[in-house]
Amino acid sequence: MICVSLGRTRHKMVIAEHQQLAAKGAQLVELRVDWLSHLPDVGRLLANRPTPVVVTCRRARDKGLWKWTEEQRLAALRTAIVGGAEYVDLEMDIAASIRRFGPTKRIVSHHDFDKTPDDLEEIHKRMAALDPDVIKIVTMANSPLDNIRLLKLAAGAKVPTIAFCMGEFGVPSRILAGRYGAPFTYATFSSERTMAPGQLSFEDMRDIYHYDQINAATEIFGVVADPVAHSMSPLIHNAAFARERMNRVYLPFRVPREMLPEALRAFDWLPVKGYSVTLPHKESVLSVTNRYNGPILDLGAANTLYKEADGGWTAANTDYDAALQSLVRELNPEPAPGADRALSALAGRKVLILGAGGVARAIGRAIVNHGGVLMISNRTKARAVELARQLGCQQIDWQNRGTTVFADVLINCTSVGMHPKVDETPYAENWLREGMVVFDTIYNPERTLLIKQARERECRTITGVEMFVRQAARQFELFTGASAPVDTMSDVLRRAISPARSAE
Repeated sequence: MICVSLGRTRHKMVIAEHQQLAAKGAQLVELRVDWLSHLPDVGRLLANRPTPVVVTCRRARDKGLWKWTEEQRLAALRTAIVGGAEYVDLEMDIAASIRRFGPTKRIVSHHDFDKTPDDLEEIHKRMAALDPDVIKIVTMANSPLDNIRLLKLAAGAKVPTIAFCMGEFGVPSRILAGRYGAPFTYATFSSERTMAPGQLSFEDMRDIYHYDQINAATEIFGVVADPVAHSMSPLIHNAAFARERMNRVYLPFRVPREMLPEALRAFDWLPVKGYSVTLPHKESVLSVTNRYNGPILDLGAANTLYKEADGGWTAANTDYDAALQSLVRELNPEPAPGADRALSALAGRKVLILGAGGVARAIGRAIVNHGGVLMISNRTKARAVELARQLGCQQIDWQNRGTTVFADVLINCTSVGMHPKVDETPYAENWLREGMVVFDTIYNPERTLLIKQARERECRTITGVEMFVRQAARQFELFTGASAPVDTMSDVLRRAISPARSAE
């Protein structure tokens, strides 16, 4: 179950939004009465409440907004108990001074907004002695490993325990709390009104992660990156799992560069069955396994890890496959019978890649392997020179990329034109030629300025959405052994990045 935290400055706003949450299907709502601009009338908030509630009143030292005396705060909590609130949240240091009364269940809570302390088990033991119905321990995650410590604590607890981490590192523990014994987890009314770092909205917890459907048999997948909050991969993979009625969930794991092997070993406790791998881990992930699917050693990078039946990891690079498929589909839509479609599509074609990162390397290798005449140009010349050396192709100075090169195919692998800098392009409009194939790997927005200008110049275009969905679909197949619902994945991504959604 998801408990939705609700904090507003006026009683009537709390009541109205409580009604809205009930209409949206919320089953439990936390009333943060410390947010009110006047002394709370708890009885008014409890009267005719549309859902069960947790009444919480946080002091300033606990990152709350309570402005009055401690005696008045304790009185508000006692009023909630007398009024029959389903739950009341009592900080660990006051729980002994507020006794049990009536049917109200006691949540004894402890928050640490700076760290995840070393003595979690001792803290939990002291809380268990305070007559709790539910223990709640919430700490700041300063490492991805803190997720595992909190979830292990909950899984082994004799008293029902809600244990999760705050911050971007801690998001997985919020989503997996129920799988490891928590009677509920917490979400916010709106993504614009978070009450704690890393808190997800009720809609995201329900509609993206399908929290209430996660159980002990749910298989876990995810994306490892740093940062990771911007990733669209959880959105499309979870939509695909839901479409195929698979008991699987896909999570965002923020993992610093230096912690990748250690974090993956720790996540085996969950256990995770597969990962999408993105910056900054695409190269270092090769140290995790010596099993490769595809030309991984040539690429020097992978974007996928998946578990084999024997429990070992295999690395793959679905960027390579997705880019090749996207190019071939545009260049050679109707191959001759028996022909090598990729070879016949790319052989002899002059291809200019802008950028020298991991995606450029994967696409460049695919082009070279299938007979294309490749040229690399990058804003940092040294990186372009090195990638050209690795691929055995020509390097073009950035200032000459559109004036001395007449390419059949232009591929943008830079971030120029990505949201929010949508008025930028890496390639001047007057350099574009009719019939040229223009491929922009940026998917947000889908219609980048480069794509718009290419279409105006009657170029053939491939958008980043097509490639992103293709690489994710191939990951889905490696993760599950089943065909991916490509249309579902495309639709949910396009809705997420549409201007109308962005303006909400």
